[in-house]
Amino acid sequence: MTSKVTEESLGYEQARDELIEVVRRLEAGGTTLEESLALWERGEELAKVCRRWLDGARARLDAALAEEEAVEESGE
Repeated sequence: MTSKVTEESLGYEQARDELIEVVRRLEAGGTTLEESLALWERGEELAKVCRRWLDGARARLDAALAEEEAVEESGE
């Protein structure tokens, strides 16, 4: 359920910023094994959210470029 909530509610910048914080906390150490595993799992979720946003942005750019190219080729 957390994945669905994360996917639906976090924007790219929010997910990226939280992922940066997760990485910072993991690198700092001082957490228990259980806390570290929970942070790692959260980081994986956030990375997937970021990847989906970036993939979506790439698809939109590719579509816009293809449309522009089609217009140029048709001479309009």
